[in-house]
Amino acid sequence: MSAITPDLLQRHHITTSEYETILKELGREPTLTELGIFSVMWSEHCSYKSSRIHLKKLPTRGKLVVQGPGENAGIIDIGQGYAIAFKIESHNHPSFIEPFQGAATGVGGILRDIFTMGARPIAVLDALRFGTLDDPRDGARNRRILEGVVGGISHYGNCFGVPTAGGECVFEDGYAGNPLVNVFALGVVKKEDIFYAKAAGAGNPVIYVGAKTGRDGVHGATMASAEFTEEAMAKRPNVQVGDPFMEKLLLEACIEAMKTGAVIGIQDMGAAGLTCSTCEMGSRGNVGVEIDLMHVPQRESGMSPYDIMLSESQERMLLVAEKGREEEVFAVFRKWGLDAATIGVVIPENTMRVKNHGVVVAEIPNPALTDAAPLYDRPHAVPPYRLAPMQGPTFASHDLGTDLRKLLSSADLCSKQYIWRQYDYMVRTNTTLGPGADAAVVRIKETGTSVAMSLDGNGRYCYLSPREGAKLMVAECCRNVSTVGALPIAATNNLNFGNPERPEIMAQLVEAIEGMAEACSYFETPITGGNVSLYNETRTGGELVAIYPTPVMGIVGVMPTKSPVPMAFQNAGRDIVLLGGLGACDETRFGGTQYAKQILHDLWGLPPALDMALEKRVQAAVRQVIAEDLAESSHDIGDGGLAVALAECCFSPGGVGANIDLDSNMRAEHLLFHEDPSRIFVSTSNAARILNIAKEHNIPALVIGQTVPGKLTISNRGKVMLTDTVAALRILWEGALEKLLQPASRDV
Repeated sequence: MSAITPDLLQRHHITTSEYETILKELGREPTLTELGIFSVMWSEHCSYKSSRIHLKKLPTRGKLVVQGPGENAGIIDIGQGYAIAFKIESHNHPSFIEPFQGAATGVGGILRDIFTMGARPIAVLDALRFGTLDDPRDGARNRRILEGVVGGISHYGNCFGVPTAGGECVFEDGYAGNPLVNVFALGVVKKEDIFYAKAAGAGNPVIYVGAKTGRDGVHGATMASAEFTEEAMAKRPNVQVGDPFMEKLLLEACIEAMKTGAVIGIQDMGAAGLTCSTCEMGSRGNVGVEIDLMHVPQRESGMSPYDIMLSESQERMLLVAEKGREEEVFAVFRKWGLDAATIGVVIPENTMRVKNHGVVVAEIPNPALTDAAPLYDRPHAVPPYRLAPMQGPTFASHDLGTDLRKLLSSADLCSKQYIWRQYDYMVRTNTTLGPGADAAVVRIKETGTSVAMSLDGNGRYCYLSPREGAKLMVAECCRNVSTVGALPIAATNNLNFGNPERPEIMAQLVEAIEGMAEACSYFETPITGGNVSLYNETRTGGELVAIYPTPVMGIVGVMPTKSPVPMAFQNAGRDIVLLGGLGACDETRFGGTQYAKQILHDLWGLPPALDMALEKRVQAAVRQVIAEDLAESSHDIGDGGLAVALAECCFSPGGVGANIDLDSNMRAEHLLFHEDPSRIFVSTSNAARILNIAKEHNIPALVIGQTVPGKLTISNRGKVMLTDTVAALRILWEGALEKLLQPASRDV
């Protein structure tokens, strides 16, 4: 009688057809340990079996690309013999089950992806999505999740000693049961010191280093590849527990061991733990790895081979060293007080062989777990899932000034200082532009250059049109980088979607990927890697609810190191130039705006229209303006539109405001709050030169007003639409998030 029952397959999320493939690959029935290995390696989280066929559409090559997708992190050449390694990863499901540890270990995992490549991490950014904080049903839980996630990110990053320099945070009802925690990290490395996760040389020792293995995180990758149920909280053992202090030691020890020349290949034990690192290192090198679990350092007694192979305990690495030079590696790890043990050897066969006290418990060809993993072209020839109508309500503002105040005090648009003040964003003293700016900027002392980084995503836009929403996201992210003066050069992405087995959800994913591919090709930002997170759905009261399609884009750019241009006005008496003009809007393009969300409480139509050629020219123009030192401040118009962006420009320490007089026949609500892209504010003492630059780049540009002390007034054709003091607006904007979180102290 077979030991592998249908119930066992279901618990491992392996279908009947997949099991038949396993039988063919092995020529026999798998052991329980082998079934567990197939389960994690064939999960969506590890194999991308529903998305791989479409991810191939993304542009991945470029003249600066040193390493594209397929490694732990992408690498871009930044000149003078140096490169940057960067990537984004998700830790969504664990952060719902155990917010603090879920988020903390998400940071730990992405940091290991960076230093596995030989790079020293110098910056972290995070893109967060939570349920609404004032929801009468879920608000208390949403507040607890936010506080736990932010606490976990700050704890790990601060203790490890890497600046959390920026990010974004959005609130929607659909994320209440499935928050998104996407973490981006970037490091710097000499090109000659880059390491790869590839085994080589039959007979070379395989060495385990770092923390001991426990039962935490067993089946974490599989859990992250399935829908949530109301029993999700019972999965706490699937969430890893992190130790940032040990990871800091691991970083220093790994970097030092790499410099000995004794290390041939190295990979972190992230998703799928020891399983993933052994089979992937072997597969990349077209060799095999044989290990004996009796040598694996363990912190719990009685662990089975299944437990050890599937554990996702944190702060662990696997490396291949040159035979005869093991002691050089051991000496380094002893110095840093870390475990290091030879647990196996490289073998010539392209096979993963696992023994336990000399007895083989798993033997699987590496290609069966990696390149030959299931690949599905799931049905998607249907319209992407959406319920929003094309036409919205009939509306007219009662008071435009009140509308602006409501927008500035909304959770999406208010200051996120409650979050970023918990982060040490200045550690290592290289952060020159931190949280709250359009892009984070970190200097690289070795090259005299700086790297700008921005994360962006808009689930509302992508819900209305996944293709157009993804293109807008790429444009916005590149614009943020350009607005601080940097040239966008490369990208990474995190694709957060619902159940791909539903054709309408799969259609969202395909449309978003194709839109992203088109935009990244146009803006010359090849995608060097990323992450796909599917099954972001929760079953509540029998109803299956998917999140908004939420691709998140990370763009990196380079610029000479100098004092960055701030986004807030610096001095009164300066002209304000609007690069890109006032834009255009109609009712069908207004339904995805923050005005529609916060004031009208509605969603309809299509996202704003993007002219990629205009967008690219506007970005080139603002980079030239900044390069010529013509801008005292620069800030793009994004969520909330022109009025919100102007208010944000007023929130400098000096409280410099603006007196604006526009000339437009647009209705007032559209003029102030539409979110047409390709628009950037610049304050300057040389407007004439900026207007000439705009003309050279063939873009519209207008002098729309001047900076003044302490007040924001916006008029159209001489008629005041709204006026307020900077101090009053700033109080609302700065205090809104903490006010929304105050009820959390009363919830038990």
